Formats: sequence, C-alpha cells, structure tokens
Amino acid sequence: MGPAVQSVKQMASSVPDGALVGVPADYSGVPMAVTRELICCEVRDLNLFCLPLTTIQGDMMIGAGCVKSIEAAAVTLGEFGRAPQFTRAVGQGKIEMLDSTCPALHAQLQASEKSVPFMPLRGILGSDILSQRPDWKVIENPFSETGEPIVVLPATLLDVSIFHAPYADQNGNIWIGRRRELATLAHASKRVLVTVEEILDEDFFESEARAAGVLPAFYVDSIAEAQNGAWPCGLQDLYEPDSEELRYYAKVAKSEEGFSDYIRSRVFHQDEVA
Repeated sequence: MGPAVQSVKQMASSVPDGALVGVPADYSGVPMAVTRELICCEVRDLNLFCLPLTTIQGDMMIGAGCVKSIEAAAVTLGEFGRAPQFTRAVGQGKIEMLDSTCPALHAQLQASEKSVPFMPLRGILGSDILSQRPDWKVIENPFSETGEPIVVLPATLLDVSIFHAPYADQNGNIWIGRRRELATLAHASKRVLVTVEEILDEDFFESEARAAGVLPAFYVDSIAEAQNGAWPCGLQDLYEPDSEELRYYAKVAKSEEGFSDYIRSRVFHQDEVA
C-alpha cells in the first residue's frame, strides 16, 4: 500500500500545532501551496528546521503567527533583501532563533538517518556560534593521541517534513532528481508530506536512468498534486522563480499593513490573483 493521495488542504490540516517541521531551501522544492494552506488553517507554534535556509516561505509563516522557533543557517529573501517579518519578529522577541550553519543542519539530520545519537563536526570550532548553542558539545576526539577537540551535534528527528517535487509515479515514488537533500529530510522524519506537479502513470524504478533520482514510496506518507506548487519560488528545471512576485513581497511585507494585505490577496483569496 502506497502513500495516501490527498488534497493540499487535507495535507496541511494534518500538521499539528507545535510540530518540528523540516522544510527545504528555495532551490530544493519549497512547498508554497502547503504553506498557504497552513496559514489558512491557522496552525500555531511550529518549530521550523530549515535545510539549510528559508526565504519567503519561512517569512510568510512567521508573519502569519505560525512559528514559535526556527533553526536555520539563514532567513533571507536573497537578492531582494532581508526577510522583513523574520527580522521584526526576532527584534521583538516573538520567535526563538536557533542560529546554525549549513553543515551543522545536514549533520544533525544525517545522525538521525544513521540512527546514531550525534554527529561530529570540525568546521565550527573557534567560532562564536558555539556560545549560542548549549546543545552542541565540544569533546576530545577519542581517536586522537594529542587531545584534539571535536564538536558533536545531537541527532534531530523531525515530526514531519514537507517539500514539493516535480513528479510522483503510480506507486507513490517521488522524483527528486539531483536534490538529494530531500532524501535526507525524508530519512530523518517521522512523517513525510510531498506535493508534486503531476502524478505520472509509470513506475520510476523501471528506468535505470530515472531510478537514481527517486525517493522510494515507503518513505512517503501522503502526496498531493499542486501545479506550480513551489510558486513564487522555482522548481528544478521546470520553472524559474517569479522575480517580480518576490520583489513585490519584499517591498510590501516591510510593513504590518502591507504584509496583511499580501496575505489577504495571495493566501485567503488566491482565486482572485492573476
């Protein structure tokens, strides 16, 4: 029995308040269709774990009051400037920010992937980020004869991971192509929710070339079709980010009134948006 096929609304409504939710970076298949439904569902107190950063997705959810804490290497709109709702929320103490690095975020999920309690990492030694992360420990490398220090990071097991991918097949296998970090999210999560552009009437594992880029169905709990489901972010080789929409968001979301108007027009009245 493969993953359940749901609507995007059903998928969003299955995410409980307070969940530890894994989300991908803007280049990896951002589940924006689900994000808008989560805002509509008024989910609260989510703890976002970003692999390794977030852009408009995280900023919108923070501004809409969905987020309690966020762990990320960056929260930014990239070339369009700072993430305004994130910046305001941190400044006002409305959310907790767990500062991290790209390798650290990957390492914590890789520990869960491998069913080990922690993962060692050397590159953050000497940085001031260690003083902000009491959950990261510096120990002596047990294999060194010279007392070499090493950082160990605790395994992170996500309650749910959510991402958007180009295709699913008839058996629920997901085509993720070269975005192997999505497999890491899935391997380190109790539940995996995936939106796709299209469900295809084929079996991806019947093709030697296709099989290497597939996340097997047994890692996936539910699938929903959502055309342009990453918009306004891009999706692999299918479509580019909508620069005009991202620029518009970056401009209007600087004020509370502008952000509220954006959410009303782009989230609660999506059918009215061209």
